[in-house]
Amino acid sequence: MAREKIKIKKIDNVTARQVTFSKRRRGLVKKAQELSILCDAEIALIIFSATGKLFEFSSSSMKDLLARCEAQHNNHEKSDQLPSLELQLENNTNHMRLSKEVANKSLQLRQMMGVDLRGIKLDELLHLEKKLEAGLTRVLETKEKRFRTEIAALERKGAETIKENQQLKQKLMMKLYSKGKQHVVMGYSDKYAIDINNTVMEERMSSNDQSAATNVCSCNSSNASLADDNSDTSLKLGLPCSG
Repeated sequence: MAREKIKIKKIDNVTARQVTFSKRRRGLVKKAQELSILCDAEIALIIFSATGKLFEFSSSSMKDLLARCEAQHNNHEKSDQLPSLELQLENNTNHMRLSKEVANKSLQLRQMMGVDLRGIKLDELLHLEKKLEAGLTRVLETKEKRFRTEIAALERKGAETIKENQQLKQKLMMKLYSKGKQHVVMGYSDKYAIDINNTVMEERMSSNDQSAATNVCSCNSSNASLADDNSDTSLKLGLPCSG
């Protein structure tokens, strides 16, 4: 019949816990001893019970094994610290190198600006002069190129502006020309209306004159007829005629 597996947890019963401790401790020491004999290994086993009692086993001297363990532990710590020390030394070396380079570049810059030239030799001064002349030449060439580029851009912009002005003038002339045609047509129509009005007025005046003349003639004829009647009447009555 198979043995039931025991759950790995703290045993609550004190008596059972003590019995289990004794059995497992003896078994553990036996296994350590067998491992030491079978594999030629150096083993040190230290056990403290719940009450603080010490139990130990060692295949050789316990002190030697503990000293060896401590030395191995120290060597391991040193090996862990070694990369950090090397990295720190490398960082310090890089820092010193970069600081030196910065100092040299700063000195060169001051010398190119004409400052701190007391300790410089004649050959170094001539070399510095050539460098400055070459640098000045490059600066002048770059400035000339920039000026030419800006001038060309301004010329293009001026040509575009002139072209736009011409287009605007053409549009303005077309508008003025179209407006002039409208004024001519309107003026012609106004003149035609004035001529028609004058013709109508003349016709009205001529018709009025004709009617006035007709009225005058009719009045004269009526007056003549009245005179004739009067003369006839006078003759009939024997009165003198008032001719």
